[in-house]
Amino acid sequence: LNYSMQAIYNMNPGDVFWAASDVGWVVGHSYIVYAPLLRGCTTIVYEGKPVMTPDAGAFWRITEEYGVKGLFSAPTAFRAIKKDDPEAALINNYDISSLLTIFSAGERLDPPTQEWMMEKTGKPVIDHWWQTETGWGITANLQGVEPMPVKLGSSTMPTPGFNVQILDENGQVLGRNEQGFIALKLPLPPSCLATIWGDVEKFKSSYLQTFDGYYASGDGGYIDEDGYVFVMGRVDDVMNVAGHRLSTGEMEEVVGGHPSVAECAVIARDDDLKGQVPMGLVVLKTGADIDEETLSKELTQMIRSAIGAIACYKETHIVKRLPKTRSGKTLRKSLRQMVNGQPYVVPSTIDDVTIMPEIEALLREKGVIANCSSVGKCD
Repeated sequence: LNYSMQAIYNMNPGDVFWAASDVGWVVGHSYIVYAPLLRGCTTIVYEGKPVMTPDAGAFWRITEEYGVKGLFSAPTAFRAIKKDDPEAALINNYDISSLLTIFSAGERLDPPTQEWMMEKTGKPVIDHWWQTETGWGITANLQGVEPMPVKLGSSTMPTPGFNVQILDENGQVLGRNEQGFIALKLPLPPSCLATIWGDVEKFKSSYLQTFDGYYASGDGGYIDEDGYVFVMGRVDDVMNVAGHRLSTGEMEEVVGGHPSVAECAVIARDDDLKGQVPMGLVVLKTGADIDEETLSKELTQMIRSAIGAIACYKETHIVKRLPKTRSGKTLRKSLRQMVNGQPYVVPSTIDDVTIMPEIEALLREKGVIANCSSVGKCD
């Protein structure tokens, strides 16, 4: 943790570091409490959201008040700010000159949000990838060692100790720019999980038996020709459209680039002919003036241009909000199960239990899904 504070975050004794997370999560324990104090930094413990406390300028207010040098939060926080303050007018109310770098983790930082943050703040916005199980960054742009050029959509390169490989379903290493399963070659470096408490067999079956000699991350992606790692999302978010394996993360990148879209989730809907087809759920920016039919047509054309007709993207629905865990991860699996009439359980980690029924009622009213309850029993 001490090493990562210097190498990844470029924090030195006396600097002010702010990990805008819940102290109850691993990122909270590691980077609100232990790591900053081990490094001799001042750390900020913040209770509240990035918006409505009282407005979307909360992060910039705290940054000015405490002289924050490094800000670390989740993409969902930045998307919430973009939704409520799309022109970033509130930044002008505060002096954020102390802020050197903004860091993001927790889920994939979509390029449109990353570009927006860099443009509006004038600061480098660095995505990095890690998991609760690893305890610190697997891939990162080492700001305290040798900062590298930012590639939108990439969490840069493996940190010291991690050997990241892209594997096919048979465990064979894939070439550059080939999408597959992201796995970490054993042994793992210090800080990573040693077992699952009270269940060693589950630890082995969940992480170590999928690919011989590797830790299975459960994420999918690719490594480009320069060695940059692109994490596209969970492997169960890859859909099979008429025999073509397509990443929902890749489509979300395009959908999120629409000027009226604040955030989105693309999920796989079962289809008798093609197996699966993508469906988009989008939240509009505050003040956006566009109807659903027009938006759907524009997004269909955008995805056709960026990915191709093979994506078969034709369906978009505007929703008020998306269901997320308290750590900011969108509940794509639960949404996919709901849309396809499968049993689903609202996880205990959900931030607001009313969102799933809200979306279900909307889609049921439109005839998108059967009349199903939240446990997947259809009338």
